[in-house]
Amino acid sequence: MPAVEQISLTGMDAASAFPRVFQASQPLGLGDAVSWVSQYQAQVESQLNQSGAVLLRGFGLATDTDFDGVIQAFGWPNFTYADSLSNAVRRNRTERVFTANEAPPDVSIFLHHEMAQTPIYPSRLFFFCEQPARQGGATPICRSDLLLTRLAAAAPEFVRDCETKGVTYSQTMPPVDDLDSGQGRSWRSTLSADEPSAAEAKLRQLGYQWQWQDDGSLSVTTPVLPAVRELADGSRAFFNQLIAAFFGWQDARNQSQKAICFGDGSAIDGDAMSLAIDLAEELTVELAWQRGDVAIVDNFRVMHGRRPFQGERRVLASLVA
Repeated sequence: MPAVEQISLTGMDAASAFPRVFQASQPLGLGDAVSWVSQYQAQVESQLNQSGAVLLRGFGLATDTDFDGVIQAFGWPNFTYADSLSNAVRRNRTERVFTANEAPPDVSIFLHHEMAQTPIYPSRLFFFCEQPARQGGATPICRSDLLLTRLAAAAPEFVRDCETKGVTYSQTMPPVDDLDSGQGRSWRSTLSADEPSAAEAKLRQLGYQWQWQDDGSLSVTTPVLPAVRELADGSRAFFNQLIAAFFGWQDARNQSQKAICFGDGSAIDGDAMSLAIDLAEELTVELAWQRGDVAIVDNFRVMHGRRPFQGERRVLASLVA
């Protein structure tokens, strides 16, 4: 089996870099990649727990089934797209693998924790680069534990409100998938419901409020959700979708700055949100994809997004319960 060494993409020491990178000296192919995961999974998990993101590069993976095979090798429980409340339109390739957000290439997807705008969310994320974009298309990643520390120093009242009040998110879902929007998943797909009565039953179970629109769209507001999360090691993270919702939830049905408020109904200050995104960008590292890359992200510690791009870009994803 070709050698795999730990390297740094950022000029930092490989043992402390973000993300942690395992680089194969020669392509492994699926069989050797699965064997490598079996042998080194504990080390990968340790690095993931410390840094929040791990990149496997040069392993010689080429297809969605290769990606699926590596995912299966880790043995982590599946979190299916069908069972999720993700507001992004995606297409399944295998039972565990689906396309990343299919929003148009000129649309920026701002930093967020996957599905933190819902009561149910995955613990970890897999990404796989099947085809890098001709230009752009990097996946920005940001440690939101470090962001919370910076925010608490710069805007302590805002952080206290996030901690004590929580947040709610409001959005309007179309009756059919809207491929022109990063939030275009239909209410039928999101709620696994063919009829309005079934959609209402699901929303009632989850504690949402809702209102039907004349065009068949469905406007919903979540129950109060946390904006700060305590992690397993005792640290805390800015765990939410506030940046993405406030700056990016904009389409024919939604106005981004009306998408969020504190749990008591009070408004979230736009200056605080601008500060949050400025600090997050200072902490952000760009994952500039190479064909065959596999990234693993701790969804509780690290936010991710998508830069605009030109040319064909195929990045696939999978979620861990």
